Amino acid sequence: MKSSNKKNTGLFVLSVAALGVVFGDIGTSPLYAIKEIFSIGDNALALNNENVLGILSLIFWSLALIVSIKYITFIMRANNNGEGGIMALLSLANRNAKTKRKKLVIMTIGMLGACMFYADGMITPAISVLSAIEGIELITPAFNSFIIPITLIIIFGLFWAQSKGTGAVGFMFGPVMLIWFLTLAALGIYNIIQAPFVLNALNPYYAFYFFHNQFNTAFITLGAVVLCVTGAESLYADMGHFGRNPIKITWFSFVFPALVLNYFGQGALIINNPETIKNPFYLMAPDYLTLPLVILATFATIIASQACITGAFSVSRQALQLGFIPRMRIEHTSEDQEGQIYLPRINWILMIGVMSVVLIFKNSSALAGAYGVAITMDMLIATILAGFVFIEVWKWNWLKTGTFIAVFLTIDLVFFSANIIKVTDGGWFPLVVGLILILLMTTWKKGRGLLYLKLKNESMDITSFLLSIKGSLKSRVNGTSIFLTPNPNGVPHALLHNLKHNKIIHKTVVLLTISFSDSPHVKAKDMVRVSKLPHNFYQVTISYGFKDATNIPNDLKKCSDFGLDFDPMDTSYFIGKESLIAQPSSTMSYLRKKIFVTLFRSSESITNQFHLPVNRVVELGSQVVI
Repeated sequence: MKSSNKKNTGLFVLSVAALGVVFGDIGTSPLYAIKEIFSIGDNALALNNENVLGILSLIFWSLALIVSIKYITFIMRANNNGEGGIMALLSLANRNAKTKRKKLVIMTIGMLGACMFYADGMITPAISVLSAIEGIELITPAFNSFIIPITLIIIFGLFWAQSKGTGAVGFMFGPVMLIWFLTLAALGIYNIIQAPFVLNALNPYYAFYFFHNQFNTAFITLGAVVLCVTGAESLYADMGHFGRNPIKITWFSFVFPALVLNYFGQGALIINNPETIKNPFYLMAPDYLTLPLVILATFATIIASQACITGAFSVSRQALQLGFIPRMRIEHTSEDQEGQIYLPRINWILMIGVMSVVLIFKNSSALAGAYGVAITMDMLIATILAGFVFIEVWKWNWLKTGTFIAVFLTIDLVFFSANIIKVTDGGWFPLVVGLILILLMTTWKKGRGLLYLKLKNESMDITSFLLSIKGSLKSRVNGTSIFLTPNPNGVPHALLHNLKHNKIIHKTVVLLTISFSDSPHVKAKDMVRVSKLPHNFYQVTISYGFKDATNIPNDLKKCSDFGLDFDPMDTSYFIGKESLIAQPSSTMSYLRKKIFVTLFRSSESITNQFHLPVNRVVELGSQVVI
């Protein structure tokens, strides 16, 4: 009995915590979704019962089909050792692909998904905070000129605080969002009582009737209806933190009902008072509650933005360790929680992106088109990658997989088509961001491959090397030298340079290769492999998952299980520091080579990435033409 109570308590705690991380994005959509749906420029909908019921029916069934069925019922089952998100889905699909062509297709689609995630990460804080602060103009129009400055100050403060970690205030996220969703439900119920017939919209007939009577207008409105499902990807991405069950239970028992009640309440409000369409969310409440509601909404959007930024850090680390982006500094902001990390470069780039979005678009309405394109592309990519997983991993037959793909790909394509027509109205932004990022990511990926191949072809075979130095091994110095190399069977350039210039070989020489798995975590027993070579040389491989923290000195201690011990004070790390020169060739365009060289020069040092002791590291340079 006690065990059961303890389990239930733990599930409840996880569910409340999930409110603050998982559901922040989708939970703040009521701030702007209904307003945008009924305010789509020249195609603005008439505020009559037929249209309102049609829109509410579309919202309900979009939430049911996309979030409840597609993501929670199906895609969240595609976990990579418990982890979710676009990178986990990519690695899971790619791991089981049988041909190089299929791997290339999956890799390209996955990278595009990651690029859209970053575009989404720039738009989400901007539209969320803007929509919350826009409520102050209802208090008095004189506050209108302060909306953008206040938004920029909040965004700056949000990003500035990232280096401090969220541990100090993170415990508040769940309770604040609990209050937020209770407020959504209460406001919805209060307004539904005024026009209870809006509940008829639960019947899908009204959605079909809406399309049948005014297809063109209804199709265009889908571009704004999709705003109601923003954040669906977060449910899957944060699965590794909370598990599928807490997210599933919280969604069906609390979040989904609260959202539906609020949307239906807004529908009831605009039917009874069409003038409230200028900001139906805030006008749901009595005037005296506007200011407290603005404050609560601001906190909710800050939490939603915080979750988005944290997600960007997590995806960036995964992308880094899978080889999609250059090395960069990763700081751990919590001693207890490995997942709490801070990437300074990503943080400030993202902040500049978010602030630029605010200054370019100026209000939440102008951002709707950009947001819609990013969301629908994420949805499309998730469906396609899931299809690969169902076939390659779950071994579904083609009929079963084809049915899933046909249903949800059709839904995704319809929503995407409704948004892509708004390219000139803001939809261009995520496309431009996505194209720039995929150019950089593919360039880095291919450039690293070319560099590795160049170094491999120029390196000496380790067996031949050991035979050639047999006669000169008498003058060995005390201590251990560790040479980092991507090719365990070749001689590192740093070793050759050290032998050439310093004319010494340590008594113990370790050729260390760092390997990154397409699994999120590597088991402790599989992390380290040691092979003994002649003349007290060793080949050591340390394997990491794409979510594992990298700390070479700490993980090298595991070598003692294989009879290889290190004295930290008597160990030196030798690193090759390549100076790249781009040269025109047929392998990659000269422009992309120049981009790769620039990215390579800007990348974080191996010393920082792997937490090597700075005073024990020796860098030996070499010039490489690519």
